[in-house]
Amino acid sequence: MSSAYDIVIRGGTIMDGNGGTPYTGDVAVKGGKIAAVGTISGSGAEEIDAAGLTVTPGFVDIHTHYDGQAMWDSHLAPSSWHGVTTVVMGNCGVGFAPVRANTQDAVVALMEGVEDLPGACLNEGLDFSWESFGEYLTALERRKHDIDFCALLPHAPLRVYVMGDRAMALEDANQEDIQRMRELTAEAVRAGAWGFSTSRTIAHKTLAGDNTPTLRAHESELMAIAMGLKDAGWGMIEMTSDWNTPDPATEFAMVRRIMDASGRPLVFSINQRHDRTEAWKDLLQLSGDAAADGLPIRCVAPPRPIGALLGLTGSQNPFAGTRTYHSIAHLPVEERVRVMRDPAIRAKIVTEDPTEFNTWSLLVRVGYERMFAFTNPLNYTPDREDSVSAIAARKGVTPQEVAYDMLLEDDGKGFIFACIVNYANYDLEAVKMMYSKDHVIPGLSDGGAHVAFISDASFPTFLFSYWGRDREDGRMPLHDLVRRQTKVPAQFAGLHDRGVLAPGMKADINVIDFANLALERPQMVVDLPAGGRRLMQKARGYVATVKAGQVTYRNGEATGALPGGLVRRELMGV
Repeated sequence: MSSAYDIVIRGGTIMDGNGGTPYTGDVAVKGGKIAAVGTISGSGAEEIDAAGLTVTPGFVDIHTHYDGQAMWDSHLAPSSWHGVTTVVMGNCGVGFAPVRANTQDAVVALMEGVEDLPGACLNEGLDFSWESFGEYLTALERRKHDIDFCALLPHAPLRVYVMGDRAMALEDANQEDIQRMRELTAEAVRAGAWGFSTSRTIAHKTLAGDNTPTLRAHESELMAIAMGLKDAGWGMIEMTSDWNTPDPATEFAMVRRIMDASGRPLVFSINQRHDRTEAWKDLLQLSGDAAADGLPIRCVAPPRPIGALLGLTGSQNPFAGTRTYHSIAHLPVEERVRVMRDPAIRAKIVTEDPTEFNTWSLLVRVGYERMFAFTNPLNYTPDREDSVSAIAARKGVTPQEVAYDMLLEDDGKGFIFACIVNYANYDLEAVKMMYSKDHVIPGLSDGGAHVAFISDASFPTFLFSYWGRDREDGRMPLHDLVRRQTKVPAQFAGLHDRGVLAPGMKADINVIDFANLALERPQMVVDLPAGGRRLMQKARGYVATVKAGQVTYRNGEATGALPGGLVRRELMGV
């Protein structure tokens, strides 16, 4: 006798993504879609006992950088290890299409510098069998994946494609350039691009220190590209900015004009900088006012400090730019540790200029007062008195000496947790205020990027375990956090077939043991093309993840099912 359904998840606490009161029930899946929710009498070919567990839609992460990894890897981990079933990639204006043969090195250099993806890995992992953005999307479809992904058209390669060296020199686009970018944008969206992304921050540089070519793009250029989206009748805009051209209010007024003219939704990154600790409040107010006026605008904000894991096994540490360390950086970790334990080498490194050979543009923004030993168990909210600076003051030594000794602990395998943003006051009160606004989406995980010194694709797991369970003051309802990680980003991005557990919706589902949801310690693995390294971080508590009606992960382990892939506009029926 055949089963009525492919899968029935029974007796779980259902948080359906709408934000309503959780309830106990069943979820039935058939043909890749949710067939029924409630009390299910028919049997499933597979039955999942969810008693005592929570059932949610699959998570949606709208800020990732899997543009390269999706070409060579069917598993978009670590995001897929953390309940994420759909991502939007191509953020921050960087990516790999459109591209000419003579501009391939430029777009690789940008991705290497901006997103810390090693050039050797990219050059080996990408065959550049494409020129147009549409051809890039077709190339992405050669491989099956464990999750779905939407691809944004990135501004930097578009600008370089149209303007060549003039783009890299930050020259203004002329009218012919602007018109061509508008045409190419509409063409890319009609081919399947999910929108457009741009960057206006000095933090985005190549390894050689060159600014992203989009840094000073004028309003006329941005307007034309947005109108290209309007021409095609689809697409979101993603923007990263320092908001100082010349000030937040003036730049935001430009954003409103672009949105008013194009009618396209826009999302931008928001966080608490440590050098401009109150600027985010202006942006929160400006965006909140725009949302109240009916503009489809959202902010995406990380749930914890964006933190660099600085260590000898990664690509960055506080001394990576010093002359002496630079001279030994090529040595295996074990040999490097032996050399660094020499008192004479130590004396040199802790006193040398860390910017001389520095390749990390944010180094100057991360001080020792917000560097901490990355402890076990993991602590993403360390106390002020545990900072490198505070420890140095108590010991009567320099912060450099304390940091140096931390790097040598555990035979060089340990990390220093450096809080880049969201920890100006040594707490997460800024995040709490951001999340009190309904137009703010949790995210900014940068999954697929900064692979050798940032491990933030674990944001969803931290969001639920910390804000929904462990935080003593200001804990947030789990069912509302689920809504904000599922329905809200899906609806904003135009993914109207997912994000909610309801009949007819795509069967993207998580079965979670929330009581035992926890992050594991990041590990450095060597599994990228050309022998590249990356930080990978697993989680405990994901009992099952279902993607398009197939179980892709059981208890954190991949099943081998690959029902995901590129999402094109026509697949959405619009």
